[in-house]
Amino acid sequence: MDGARVPGPAEWEEHRPAVFGVAYRLLGSVADAEDVTQDVWLRAAGADLREVTDLRAWLVTVAARRAYDILRSARARRESYVGPWLPEPLLTGPDASEPVLVDESVGSAMLLVMEELKPPERVAFVLHDVFGLEYGRITEVLGCSPAAARQLASRARRRVARARSSLPRASRSERERVLRAFRAAYEQGDLDGLIALLHPEAVYVTDGGGKVVAARKPIVGGPRVAEVMVRVSRRWRADRIDLVEVGGEPALLLHREGRVHSVDTVQIADGRITAYHRVLNPEKFRGLRAVTTGRASSSPW
Repeated sequence: MDGARVPGPAEWEEHRPAVFGVAYRLLGSVADAEDVTQDVWLRAAGADLREVTDLRAWLVTVAARRAYDILRSARARRESYVGPWLPEPLLTGPDASEPVLVDESVGSAMLLVMEELKPPERVAFVLHDVFGLEYGRITEVLGCSPAAARQLASRARRRVARARSSLPRASRSERERVLRAFRAAYEQGDLDGLIALLHPEAVYVTDGGGKVVAARKPIVGGPRVAEVMVRVSRRWRADRIDLVEVGGEPALLLHREGRVHSVDTVQIADGRITAYHRVLNPEKFRGLRAVTTGRASSSPW
């Protein structure tokens, strides 16, 4: 392709976070998002982009189209997934191996909200509301009219707003304080300390994907969750528990026998944990390479 324009390394590095970001927000999987990012780079390297006036929008659109194909097949796979499904942890902040576009939409809670959307709604919402693409671009991904794309985004926006309004809000400092206290109680097997940090109606969800031992149904009730936590902490004693940033939020990363054992994220209201999400599926730890070979900072904030 004589004279064809190909993105240079600097251009690619500038736009790579957006390419990865749209794929991760659509799929909730670091591994799949990395595959999409590689596909987009190969597509861009082989394309004639002389007529492309907005490279970022072009790259994001290509990424969304590929992710949309994966998303539709992933929905079927999720139906046969063993036990609860949680998003694959995305390391952000100082310990991230690559720059990541961080906002509310990469948090575990919001990814679970978007998981309830139909694939076309999720695509329209992410592309328009998160990445600011025009509806004309979205039609290239979904194969619909601009009016239909607008309607899909509007429907998704209403559903997300309703779900978001029911999510507890806690400041970063409060999340850090509660997680530090929870870590101490968990390490000591302090049942009363754990109960004090858990809301009476707290929900504990574990994602083992059938690969490791994990509860296949949510456990409900602060005292019951605390009892389970004490048993688990004694049976699978962690070598260490680090405070890290996952999806832009404080989280706990547990190491055992030299490997990542689990990644825990929480929802907090009035200083107590209302939801505790623990990812145990080892296949979901590929995005945590930056902290598996050395100790993460004790506090990245």
